Amino acid sequence: MISPSLRSDLAPTGKLRVGINYGNPVLATKDPASGELSGVAVDLARELGRRVGLPVDLVGYEAAGKMVEGLQAGAWDVAFLAIDPGRAEEISFTAPYIQIEGTYLVPAGSPLRAIAEVDREGVRIALAAKSAYDLFLSRSLQHAELVRAPDPNAAFELLVAAKVEALAGVKQTLIANAGKLHGSRVLDGRFMAIHQALGIPKGRDAGAKYLCEFIEDVKASGLVARAIEKADIRGVSVAPRAPAQQ
Repeated sequence: MISPSLRSDLAPTGKLRVGINYGNPVLATKDPASGELSGVAVDLARELGRRVGLPVDLVGYEAAGKMVEGLQAGAWDVAFLAIDPGRAEEISFTAPYIQIEGTYLVPAGSPLRAIAEVDREGVRIALAAKSAYDLFLSRSLQHAELVRAPDPNAAFELLVAAKVEALAGVKQTLIANAGKLHGSRVLDGRFMAIHQALGIPKGRDAGAKYLCEFIEDVKASGLVARAIEKADIRGVSVAPRAPAQQ
């Protein structure tokens, strides 16, 4: 059993409300007919609930930016999302549990052949607003223009409509989109490694400590690896063990 103070940190309402980003297929997917969520983050959320003896309420979002907005609304207690310095002012993160890649999709006939060629004048890049790769590219790009959409699907439609020259996103999502746009290509390599972690609102220190221990345990026990295999996700690796705290 967990202590009352830890229970209050993790689930102030008595239910463990877990933010799930089903817009990122590496983390979760949503069945279009039933609305049921499944995937790596869902399996880990249920395991967390089992360990702390709390009912789990999955709070689904179609984009990470909308999940961050949900924090301001107090809609979730813990959430699976990417680590970013811009989010760290409001969210305490665990170490990552998986690592994925951010890259670009370009349309048929594009002269862009390499990651480094995308950051140039006249190149417009579509992406999901407030995603981890939006935050990263906003800091790192010097010349290309970012064109933000509400979610990954809307960003893809900008590429389909030829309103942009490239689409930034999670590699697995871009590979799936490439199959829908004849002649399009996912560029080799990556512009960033996206570290997916578990987060909790700042100030809930007992909860943050417990979540850090939880993530290290599910990595070491093989539970994360089994969840990846169950979801049949390719090109994803379990993050290494976090350095010991001094």
